[in-house]
Amino acid sequence: MLETTLTQLERLLDDLLQQNSAQQETIARLERELLQLREENDNLQLSNLEQEEQLATTLERLKGMLERSGAGSQGAPA
Repeated sequence: MLETTLTQLERLLDDLLQQNSAQQETIARLERELLQLREENDNLQLSNLEQEEQLATTLERLKGMLERSGAGSQGAPA
């Protein structure tokens, strides 16, 4: 009976060690994926900020053109 119990414990221990190894591999993979996703997120945020700056610049230029065209049409005789 003791031999049977020891054999079962050995099998259970082997199973646990295999599960632990598989979980450690999964954790390592998930950590790599998380790092990649964080880098991608940082790049997307930076790109978004750059686009916002470009849009703000474009908007200011358009406002300036509208102001000039409005001033030009007001100064012209009707």
